Amino acid sequence: MTSWFETLDGTWEKVWNTLGRGVADAKHPARRPTLATVSPDGWPEARTVVLRSADREAGEVSLHTDLYSDKIKSLRGTPRAALHIWDAKQDLQIRLQAEVTIRSGPETKPLWDKIPDHARQSYGVTPAPGTPITDALAYDKAPDPATFAVLHCTVTHIDAVHLGAQHRRCSFSRARQWRGQWLSP
Repeated sequence: MTSWFETLDGTWEKVWNTLGRGVADAKHPARRPTLATVSPDGWPEARTVVLRSADREAGEVSLHTDLYSDKIKSLRGTPRAALHIWDAKQDLQIRLQAEVTIRSGPETKPLWDKIPDHARQSYGVTPAPGTPITDALAYDKAPDPATFAVLHCTVTHIDAVHLGAQHRRCSFSRARQWRGQWLSP
């Protein structure tokens, strides 16, 4: 029997199944990928985010954020990002490159309406995220749908590395109609 990591098709399936599990299972390692962006002054930035959707057919994933967060400023300047996931149980590293569209306002209301009250606390911090404050708790949280944003990520490239006994690495590119290519690990 062939293991998933021995074929390009198997790896493609594993990548998207892993992303899907991250959306569905709050305890799965793909639930909280690292998002990397470039700041307005050119510095790399990385932070943990929550994966909210993964659509294999469209080649898209999405994340939620506060419209006034630093990542929004960065994405307005450079609307590209990378996502990194490490699944230790599978010995699998997934890196996605994506073009990002920021969505907010009325088009995000159906998603806002589905967010539980306790999670809405992340959207509507005063002062805005990243603002200097006088002490650690000198801020207020008041859920505000006007500050809710969805980062719609159109995946352009996937790099997958299996770090088993024999390392295997491959890539998939939208420009190649998602045909896989083996790479030296």
